[in-house]
Amino acid sequence: MKKQFIVINEYCQKSHIDPTFILSLAQYGLIDLPTIQGELCLHYSQLQAIECYSHLHYDLSINFEGIDAIRHLLQRIESLQQELEQLR
Repeated sequence: MKKQFIVINEYCQKSHIDPTFILSLAQYGLIDLPTIQGELCLHYSQLQAIECYSHLHYDLSINFEGIDAIRHLLQRIESLQQELEQLR
């Protein structure tokens, strides 16, 4: 069976991200952190979003409320693009 989760401490160590950043993303509802065998984990499908959030936060100094607003707007744009494609 394919491994679908990575322990957050392992991910943070490899990507040089503070684990409290990941926990804060979860507190704001931006990601899910399931507990597997007593360890907080990330689903691999969330890694791209976490990298984006990390860039917004660390490189552009955007707070978590701003990241949430940007996430919402990007989802809305994607939804509108899909609707446009269906109408074509």
